[in-house]
Amino acid sequence: MTISNMSSTSGTKANLISLQSTMDLLNRAKQRFAMGKRGNSAPDRTISYFTAQDHMARANDLSTLKNAMSEAIRTIKVADNTIQGVMNLIQTAKGLADLAHSADLNYRAILANRYNDLLDQIGDMANDASYKGVNLLNGNDLAITFNEDGSSQMTVNGFSADSAGLGIDAVAGDWSDTSTIDDAVQQLDAALKSLRDNSAAMSSSLNIVSARQDFTTNMINTLTDGANQLTEADLNEEGANMLTLQTRQALGTTALSLSVQAAQSVLRLFG
Repeated sequence: MTISNMSSTSGTKANLISLQSTMDLLNRAKQRFAMGKRGNSAPDRTISYFTAQDHMARANDLSTLKNAMSEAIRTIKVADNTIQGVMNLIQTAKGLADLAHSADLNYRAILANRYNDLLDQIGDMANDASYKGVNLLNGNDLAITFNEDGSSQMTVNGFSADSAGLGIDAVAGDWSDTSTIDDAVQQLDAALKSLRDNSAAMSSSLNIVSARQDFTTNMINTLTDGANQLTEADLNEEGANMLTLQTRQALGTTALSLSVQAAQSVLRLFG
């Protein structure tokens, strides 16, 4: 009797444990199917799961660097656009100097004042070329990092783009001396050459940063795709698993019910 009761109880417990295991597997399959992911719980965290986590961590780090590259690109563009504006002002200053060659002394004095005003505007424009606290036309340098460990970097060197930095002197007198007009034209031509050289350097730096930004974007996409492939659930497989487990659940429920009925029948013999 004791043996029979123990046997019945043991069978019931075995069926119950089997049913609980099936329920756990079914719930996991439902979760995978609903979320489209595997690796959401501790039992699923295989090497693939942690590899995917590493991929996503690196992708997040690169995303931060990519944002910094975007800001660097804007900083360089602000500087290069300002260079073009300064060059336009210098061309205007050259026009005033050319007029002064054929002007009388009174008009030369007026042109000299306008010339000095233009030099002030050049300085103001250069000082206003700041983006997020970095002004490449005020002598600031811009450091850019391209990878997570900082081993790949570049520095965009700034320069002074005001009249003093460009070597353009203000008119001290009234341009009554023609040689001072010629000196001004020479200084303006040298400033234009310097600005063109610096603009070319800015454009080169801009191309490098843009290329690295595109590379980083592709790397982020590759890492994200790799992580997804390691953790994405096969919906067809999970759907088939759900059907199988639902069938197993039904059979387990029936087996548990039969075990309980058998145990109750044994007990009734001694009721």
